[in-house]
Amino acid sequence: MSRYTKQDIFNMVEEEDVEFIRLQFTDMYGTLKNVAITSSQLEKALDNECMFDGSAIEGFARMEDSDMYLRPDLNTFEIFPWRPQQGKVARIICDVYTSDRKPFEGDPRYILKKAVEDATQMGYRFDVGPECEFFLFNQDEDGQPTTISMERAGYFDLGPIDLGENARRDMVLTLEDMGYEIEASHHEVAPAQHELAPIYAVANIAVDHNQLIMETLKKVAYRHGLQCLLHEKPFAGVNGSGKHDNWSITTDDGINLLEPGKTPHENIQFLLVLTCILKAVDTHADLLRESAADVGNDHRLGANEAPPAILSVYLGEQLEDVLSQLISTGAATHSISGQRLETGVKSLPDFMKDATDRNRTSPFAFTGNKFEFRMVGSQDSVSQPNVVLNTIVAEAFAEACDELEKADDFDMAVHDLIKKYATEHQRIVFNGNGYSDEWVEEAERRGLPNIKSMVDAIPALNTEKAVALFEKFGVFTKAELDSRVEIEYETYAKEINIEAKAMIDIATKQIIPAVIRYTTTLAESINAVKAACGADISVQTEILMEVSDLLADTKNALSKLEEVTAQGAAMAQGREQAVFYRDEVMTAMKALRTPVDKLEMLVDKSMWPMPSYGDLMFEV
Repeated sequence: MSRYTKQDIFNMVEEEDVEFIRLQFTDMYGTLKNVAITSSQLEKALDNECMFDGSAIEGFARMEDSDMYLRPDLNTFEIFPWRPQQGKVARIICDVYTSDRKPFEGDPRYILKKAVEDATQMGYRFDVGPECEFFLFNQDEDGQPTTISMERAGYFDLGPIDLGENARRDMVLTLEDMGYEIEASHHEVAPAQHELAPIYAVANIAVDHNQLIMETLKKVAYRHGLQCLLHEKPFAGVNGSGKHDNWSITTDDGINLLEPGKTPHENIQFLLVLTCILKAVDTHADLLRESAADVGNDHRLGANEAPPAILSVYLGEQLEDVLSQLISTGAATHSISGQRLETGVKSLPDFMKDATDRNRTSPFAFTGNKFEFRMVGSQDSVSQPNVVLNTIVAEAFAEACDELEKADDFDMAVHDLIKKYATEHQRIVFNGNGYSDEWVEEAERRGLPNIKSMVDAIPALNTEKAVALFEKFGVFTKAELDSRVEIEYETYAKEINIEAKAMIDIATKQIIPAVIRYTTTLAESINAVKAACGADISVQTEILMEVSDLLADTKNALSKLEEVTAQGAAMAQGREQAVFYRDEVMTAMKALRTPVDKLEMLVDKSMWPMPSYGDLMFEV
């Protein structure tokens, strides 16, 4: 049932003095785009007559002609509360249609909506709740963003050390004013890092909500003199930001298929659904990993409390034990109950530990009655991860149905199928420490893929297995998958090229001149002291020699980076270029950073041209 009619929107625009309307849509990656119109053009827009040039949008032109239409989804009409109260601004999310007025099959929103509609016709729905992590940094006196924060707060800390508390509260209240339910918000582990968790919704609606939530975070932060940064890994050696995709399956009559109950060993429906999901994740681990691949996430995954790049499923002690019983004996006869957790404080009672207590190190963790996919990057749309997740699970369900529908003894067939899936895909289950080096070795022994970079993840998109999967369910054609592969390789190379050129510019124009000034000052000091009194100048000389050696290392590394960046830019676009940027350009960038990091610790702070790590994180 529609939330609004055309007339409702006309009335609200007039009554609320809305002057501008943003017609929003996304590119292939889920990046938000928009066309702004005045209220005088609203009737034309609501009649689906607004056109745009699809050739200018990443991922569109390669699959269809350039003339495309925006078809507003009336249910997404929202008035922005942070805009002026006179001449207000609203938005409507749009579906993309081709010039012959058919849905554009490359539109991420269309793809996800189609998957959700298919599920609805089969009698179930996918619910999603994406938790957003982000950083808040100061602005300078001109309102320009910096990467400096003066707070020192950590996980779940409060004010006054949590200096982002007021902004975070305002974000929640602003979203609630627009009708969104926010379950919780809190300070995260790293300084200046925060999290906001909305209430779950049907997958395609949750993705729409997440787009506006990301925009709201930035707008409200700016109002508080702060800059919201959604980059996955701003700082080496410090926790990065992800977007935890909480995912569940519910029937059309409200039954959560991932609710194990108090005795999961007796819940046959739950065990069948669970083992189908294990099969889906194990079979398509490479594809699920690819759905969370981007340049920023390459820095995050496998570091500082982020999930590893290895797909595994955490089930908790209780469910792992049930599966072990099924695998070893063919029958599960009991379920482990929660154990007593002693507080160690006499005045406080002991607690019962949940037998399904989650594992933060797992990329795909069962958390009581849902799964949490923790690989997704903080700046990404959750559309593609949920398209992949929904499709691979649908395939597992379809194959299970095909086998069970032809069974003579249904109950026995279900039992045998659960055991079969649990046995064949037990390698994907891991309840241990996903951060450890031992797990990397164990995963390799199990044959699980360890896909460390976006470049290595991209080929999963158009394997024979992936093409067969997506074409079977009408999600993507082979041509569309091939196009996505090509675009993702180009995107990777472009982003690394931009970062490399920025690094070259900073090193050439700021860092090297600053170090030269410092060495000159140091040399003049040595000569002055020596001429004045002949005192011991060994310390100054030693520092000068060390800084000069590092300056030479910096110049050599810079020259190498300039060389390989130019080589990469001259290559033809495609996989070979992307691999070159990963292997050669990224390696050269890391080599340049090494001496520069050491120089930062030696050069006089007043001469260093940018904030130090201490300034960035703690203002110290």
